[in-house]
Amino acid sequence: MTRSTTSPRLRVGIVGCGRIAGNHANAFRAVPGVEVVGCADPQPGRAADFAREHGLPVAVETAEALIAQGLDALTVCTPHPVHEQVVLEAAAAGLHVLCEKPVAVDLAAADRMIAATERAGVRFGVLFQRRFWPAAQRIRAAIDDGRLGRPVLGEVTVLLHRPTDYYAADAWRGSWETDGGGVLMTQAIHQIDMLQWFLGRPTQVSGFIRTHIHGDHIETEDTASAVVAFESGATATITATTGTNHNLGNRVTVVGETGAVASILEFPEGHEGANDIWTVPGETGFTMPYEASAPSRPLIGEVNTALADFHTLQVQDFADAIIEDRDPAVTGRDARASLAITTGVYESARTGTVVDLTTAPIGATA
Repeated sequence: MTRSTTSPRLRVGIVGCGRIAGNHANAFRAVPGVEVVGCADPQPGRAADFAREHGLPVAVETAEALIAQGLDALTVCTPHPVHEQVVLEAAAAGLHVLCEKPVAVDLAAADRMIAATERAGVRFGVLFQRRFWPAAQRIRAAIDDGRLGRPVLGEVTVLLHRPTDYYAADAWRGSWETDGGGVLMTQAIHQIDMLQWFLGRPTQVSGFIRTHIHGDHIETEDTASAVVAFESGATATITATTGTNHNLGNRVTVVGETGAVASILEFPEGHEGANDIWTVPGETGFTMPYEASAPSRPLIGEVNTALADFHTLQVQDFADAIIEDRDPAVTGRDARASLAITTGVYESARTGTVVDLTTAPIGATA
């Protein structure tokens, strides 16, 4: 949806000035009727540097100081465990809030965030920009109109390379306390979100986590395998690692009860996903999945840059949701579902049991 340039102006602030914050600044500035007022980061000088780079008039060290600038909305780009604090501050001030993934590092925090924003009557969105790929929208439409049929089987495959300096560049990465998890929480959460968007409400999960490759510099997992059951009767597998020597990207595959198979391959990582397998009757098509000339180890900055257009689409949707007084495309309740699967894998790995995901509302819809 394209919003008119005459729409009411929205004053937005950015909390957290790390790598992904640039995508948010550029995306919000590309939306008509939005003014990016400023940024906040507790690290001395970081907000000021970011403000100079992006031409923002205000640079402060706390969310509270940024909120005091008279904002309508905040976007949250902090380390994962800080998401809750900022979202609660925004809700208390009556601000709409768009948060980077994962929504939180545990379900209790996510529930507090959802409850606070709902009590305040503000919109709460979470960044899963890959849902805006045409290839993802195509699968969702084929489920909705019956061409694929009810999904009965799914598969997530995440085969990524992360070098040592990826973790060294941000000291909080790779720690259970400050990152909340490894490949599942930080990378595969995107594909897990897409999986539950296609297959519906998850009910059970079992899994294993290991640290095979990066154990000398992280404590979280770099490798994981899991099986998920869904309320519809569908099942799915998840395989994820950041330890491959050649970055092979990500794939989500869905099999419908019609027998049709549809998949999305993201290769190279960050590039727009494509339906490399599509066997819906009358529409069958396949594409060559890999190219030897593609970058084998793209830099994280390059991945973020390649995704920028879809950040912009989700930011546009979020701004429109505020103006139109509706839910954004991906709500906090939606994001809770992917977090439930991820934290369920961790609990299953810790206890050696199948984990029940139905003890509290998950919020996923199919």
